[in-house]
Amino acid sequence: MKNLPKIFIETSDITTQKVDAIVNAANASLLGGGGVDGAIHRAAGPKLLQACRKLRQTTHVDGLPTGHAAATTAGNLAAHYVIHTVGPIYSNCQPNCQELLAACYTNALQLAVELGCKSIAFPSISTGIYGYPKEKAARIAYESVEKFLDKGVEIKVHFIFHSQNNEEIFKRANNLP
Repeated sequence: MKNLPKIFIETSDITTQKVDAIVNAANASLLGGGGVDGAIHRAAGPKLLQACRKLRQTTHVDGLPTGHAAATTAGNLAAHYVIHTVGPIYSNCQPNCQELLAACYTNALQLAVELGCKSIAFPSISTGIYGYPKEKAARIAYESVEKFLDKGVEIKVHFIFHSQNNEEIFKRANNLP
């Protein structure tokens, strides 16, 4: 088992992934939005919104801070959990952009491990409306995950892209076949 790959890269729909947790590139409100966030909320149904509202009423009254992660039920999704993380808005995050984006991946992975997850699926965090350059974000994402897995953690990580072009950018940025 130790020799099996732990990182998988594919073009697919993150909402259909049969993994323990999918990561939502959320906004601070946790109440849904556009892009991946909107797609996950639509696919998960009202139970996800209910769970997010509960987070806002209890542990994240002021919203989820950038780089942090919080878990909820996955509603109608095949996954058991949705781990929400708020990526940095590229035009507003200098000089901490890289650290904030890396924290999204690391904190989501740490939370997944705490929840007992054996698999997790990530979208490309902050590269949509938040404007993070895709190549830079790809390197940060892959390096953050590799560094986390190098600690000996047993979790399969799936990077899921909504287009073949975005998958190719990710692979090229990280010198992957």
